[in-house]
Amino acid sequence: MSTTTVLIVDDHPSFRATARLLLESEGFEVVGEAEDGASAVRAARALAPDLVLLDVQLPDTDGFQVAAELTANGAGPAVVLVSSRDGDDFGPLVARSGARGFVPKAELSGAALRDLLT
Repeated sequence: MSTTTVLIVDDHPSFRATARLLLESEGFEVVGEAEDGASAVRAARALAPDLVLLDVQLPDTDGFQVAAELTANGAGPAVVLVSSRDGDDFGPLVARSGARGFVPKAELSGAALRDLLT
């Protein structure tokens, strides 16, 4: 079984560091980090990760728009949205964005991501 590569996108360095440690300890390979939507799109194109862990609220745009851009051609990475808010707050936006799903930041785990990728 190959290792899943991940790009972490969040404007908070502390969350990126925590998510990196958690995911690497659970067998994922974090290949990059980005702090806003524009750098996320550039990094995803340059690094070609299997998965983009994408915060809903970014300083320059929202994660829904970034997810839609990354998944528009159907050949992009899998996208999983995260937020400190509950998924119910976003209604149908998650499904419309092209993302595989949503995980609250407090519930982030390798198992939660694997469930959405299978």
